[in-house]
This record gives sequence, structure tokens and C-alpha cells, in this order.
Amino acid sequence: MDKQQLSKDILKLVGGEENIDQVTHCMTRLRFNLNDNQKADKATLKNTPGVMGVMENGGQFQVIIGNDVPIVYNALVGNMSKSPNADNATSSASTGEKKKRNPISALFDFISGMFTPILPAITGAGMIKGIVAILVALGWLSNTSSTYIILSAIGDGAFYFLPIILAISAARKLGSNMYIAAALAAGIMHPTITALLADGHNSSFMGITVIAATYSSTVIPIVLAVWIASYVEKAVDRVIHASLKLLIVPTVTLLIMVPLTLMTVGPLGTVLGNGLSGGISWLFDNMSIFASILIGGTMSLLIITGMHYALLPIVVGSMTTLGYDFIIPLMFAANLAQGGAAFGVGLRSRNSKTKSLAYSTGLTAIMGITEPAMYGINMKFKKPFIAALSGGAIAGAFMGIFNVKSYVITGLAGLPSIAAFVSPAISTLIYALVGGLIAIVAAAIITYILGFQEENASEPVAAPAAEPATPAAATTSAAVTEEAKAQDEQVFSPITGEVKPLSEVPDPAFSEEIMGKGFAIQPSEGRVVSPINGTVFSLSKSGHAIGLVSDTGAEMLIHIGIDTVKLKGQFFSPKVQAGAKVAVGDVLMEFDREQIEKAGYTTITPVIITNMHQYESIESAGRTTIKEKDLLFTAKA
Repeated sequence: MDKQQLSKDILKLVGGEENIDQVTHCMTRLRFNLNDNQKADKATLKNTPGVMGVMENGGQFQVIIGNDVPIVYNALVGNMSKSPNADNATSSASTGEKKKRNPISALFDFISGMFTPILPAITGAGMIKGIVAILVALGWLSNTSSTYIILSAIGDGAFYFLPIILAISAARKLGSNMYIAAALAAGIMHPTITALLADGHNSSFMGITVIAATYSSTVIPIVLAVWIASYVEKAVDRVIHASLKLLIVPTVTLLIMVPLTLMTVGPLGTVLGNGLSGGISWLFDNMSIFASILIGGTMSLLIITGMHYALLPIVVGSMTTLGYDFIIPLMFAANLAQGGAAFGVGLRSRNSKTKSLAYSTGLTAIMGITEPAMYGINMKFKKPFIAALSGGAIAGAFMGIFNVKSYVITGLAGLPSIAAFVSPAISTLIYALVGGLIAIVAAAIITYILGFQEENASEPVAAPAAEPATPAAATTSAAVTEEAKAQDEQVFSPITGEVKPLSEVPDPAFSEEIMGKGFAIQPSEGRVVSPINGTVFSLSKSGHAIGLVSDTGAEMLIHIGIDTVKLKGQFFSPKVQAGAKVAVGDVLMEFDREQIEKAGYTTITPVIITNMHQYESIESAGRTTIKEKDLLFTAKA
């Protein structure tokens, strides 16, 4: 797939560069802060080849890409004339055009926007810490050697200086100067300050008490400090003449914020952080099984909504104050359960493409990247997603009973992160592995037992490009489908042109046979005739999609071109209306093939049976070129 073209399509469909305030990416998603989410063409984005799904959570507009997201992100940024994360004085945020969000959405947006860019740093450092732990546990590395000291410093560095990294990310998110924020964090972490406060005795600054606190590896103190500093910086900036801004703004901001942080903000943040970590520790000490079932069973829901980012400060705080964390094991269980549910789909499915997709995405999920399995398989078939939540809860209960902890932050909660559970007590690692196996097996078994509806029996007009049928037409379709017993259906060609397999259609809804089975035709003429004797039960307002039901109950969709819904009816001339009775060869539609292609759209036309659950197979007539009313294929009952 051409990632450059995909990035251009996404840029256009989110409303263009002028609608983008910020964009970042995580492991699988582009995360946009749009000035107006309504300007984004969500329906078309969902059906753009290369896009696995679209979501709106916590004020963010998220486009799910998968493992290739860094490539698409770089191409997207390269196609923009300005930095998507740079301060923008003329943006809608400053002109008041941006829609106000509720405080909860704004908080989640801030947390996710702050942590997403730094995940590679803490993931890499965490993996190194895990590798070192394994080497020491196996006796391959002495914890007194210089090699151990250097490797430990590499792994610990990102966490020890986490306040500086967070300061930069938080300032960027808040629209303040990142380097002033970094200087603020460096000030409170200076070795002299650290030594001054390390003995536990309070000091003073200009006669005001400075409370003893440690800021290395902390989250909340620096986030609060940078948040307040952003207001101080902007207030000073407003009153200082342009010629003096470079000198005065950073000087005043640092002189105010470093002492203020040491005297009030830092100690307050430390108390809050310790309180959160202590509260989580109390919860798992006293209600371990309940907490583990609840978090393990709902973690995937938290990931879908983006609320899992709110747990990151708690995880980091627990690691800092306690040396371990209870939440990462439950993320581990939830992710492996998504993989197990996908495996269950593969075991039960009779469709070779579904099997292949289920197994491949299931493997990806147990490696820690769940979106392909979650969105491409489990949520698509619904019941497997319920099974995945159940598997996460069951595995969570096991981990709660055996008090499984994580000792490092490794980023992806999957098999590669197993090093996070290495500790002097080897039982923790064993229980983590057993809990992960329980998650996979339980989710797979529950999926197999619950089953799922593999073929989508919904109306063809449920395709994103088609419009809903009129009530009368829908009633006609339902009545015919219920009353007519399925029998072999001959489908004749509605168009003159070249016959293509559906796999060549540049839209996953058709190429992956999600909508149904059949063939596609590359038209050589601009006319569509009826391929069956029956009824027109839907006709999109834009003219590009026609739904039919035959007299014997076959439900069909003829979709002229891909993304041609965006032409809004231009170049299409319908010759029938919904509810009309038609016979093979009756003219349904005329379209200007050359003008559609000149406008940049392919005219390849899928002709599919959408109620394939009533048929055993599709039998091709064997033609590579075809004329109107020639036999195209037979649906075998």
C-alpha cells in the first residue's frame, strides 16, 4: 500500500491541514486534536484502504492504522506546511473557534497527549531494565560488575530524569515553551538541590520553608509545575515588549516557578502521588481479587476510550514509591485475552480469509499490539469481544490471588514484556506466564462456545457509501427474504467490461468480503442494468449504490466505483426508484465513466450477494470480459 497516498487521503478526510491543531501517534493510532471534529469525514475514513477504524475519545480524533503508523505519520507531517505540534498563534485555539470540551475529556486529552510522545523513551528504557533483570536472574551478569552498572544506568536514565522528559511533553501540549519547562525540571532536580533536600530536613528560601521532597522519577509534581508555569509564562509574555521577550520571559518564569515548585507545588504533587500509589496498594492488599477482576475485565474498554492513559501516572508513581506495580499485569492479561479471542474466531470460522486474519491478528495481540485483533476481529463479530473481556477478568482473578506484580515499565503489555515480571522470587514470573496462558485459553474457549455470526446479514445499504432504504423498500426486502427459501441464483452481468476478483477492489469492505461475495467489473461503458429478476429495494441519493432483492430471495449490492459517494450524485443518472420491479436487462443507472475517473475515482464496480449465509458458495461463469446480460456467477444454495 502506498503510505504516501494514504497520508494524503487522511489529511484531506480529517478536514485538511487548517483543521489540525495537533497530531501525534502511538503504536497503532494517529491521534488528532482537530479544531472541529465535524469537519472530518469519519464514514469515508473508516473505509479508506489502510485505515482499520476511526474513534473519537477524550476529545481526540483517532485514526487506527496498525503497525505502519510511524510511516504514515511521517508522511502526513511531511505533507503539512507547518509543524502539527508547533505553537500556532493564529490557530482556532487562540481565536476562540475551538469547541469547548467538558473537564473530564480535556483531562484525558491532556494526559494522553502528554504521555503518548514519550512512550518510546520509557518503553526502550523499560525493556533494557527487564533484560538486565533476566541476565542477573540467570546468573549471566553480576550485579556488581561495571557492565551491570552501565546497563542499569541506560535503563534507569529515562525514569530518573522522567520529570524533564515530561516537562517537555507537557509544555508542548499546553502550548508553552518546552525548553523553559525543561529548565524548570532541571532546576528542581539539580544535584545540589537534591543533596540539600535528601537528608529529610526542611530548608528555606528567603526565609520561606522549602519542604524536603525527592523529585526524580516523579510525575505529578512536574506536571502541576509546568501547568502553572504555562500561565506565568503567557502572562509575562503579554506585558513585555517584543524586543525584551527573549531575555525577560524565561528569566521571570524560572525565578518564579523554581522556588514556587520547591516550596508548594512540588510537595503538594508528591503528597498526591504518594496518596494515589498508597491507595492502589491498599486496594490490592485488601480487595485484591475484586480489583483484579474489575481492572482485568474492563482494561480493553479503557483502552478503547483512551482512559488507560489516566493510569500511567499511577503506574509510574507505584514504581517509584513501592518498586512494583499491580496494573501492568492486568494490562498483560487483557491484551493476551484479545489474542485468545481472535484465536477462538480462527478455530471456529469456516472462512479461510477470516481464519488467516484471526490467527495473524491474534499473534499480534499477544505480542502487545491489540488494535488489529480488537477492531478487525473481536469487535467486528461482537461476541468474541465479550469473550476477551471475560478472559481478562478470569486471568485477572488468578493474578490477584497470587499477587502478581510488575517490576519495570516495558511499554507494550504482551509476551515481549515478560521481563517486567522477573524478580528475586521466580514464582512471580511463573504466575504471570500462567495467568497469561489462562487469559488466552479462557477467551478462546468462551469465543468458541458463544460462537458468532460470520457473514454479515445486514442490508447492503449498511455499507458506508450507500444510503438507507426507504421504509417501504426495506419492508419489501425483509418480506421476500423471510418467505423465499434460498435456491440457486443466477446473476447476470449488470455492466459491460472486464471481470475482476473482489480482492482487486481497493476497499477492505469488498476485498476482504466483509459485505458479501461475488465479483467486480471494470466498466468499459457507463450503464448498469439489472442482473436479476426482482425488486430495487434501495438506491443511494448519490446514485453510486443500488440494492436489489431477487424474486427468490438473493440480496445484492451493485456499488459503482469506490468513494464515489463524495461526488454527491454528480455524473450519475438513476433510471429507477426504490421499490421498482425489474427484470434482467432493465436499465438501472447511467454514469459518466470518463468524468468520474477524471475526478480521481476508480469505477471498478463490485457486484455481490450480501446474504451469503443462505448460500454455500459462489460459482464463476469463467469469463474475463463480459457484456450486459451475460452470466456472471451462480450463487449455489
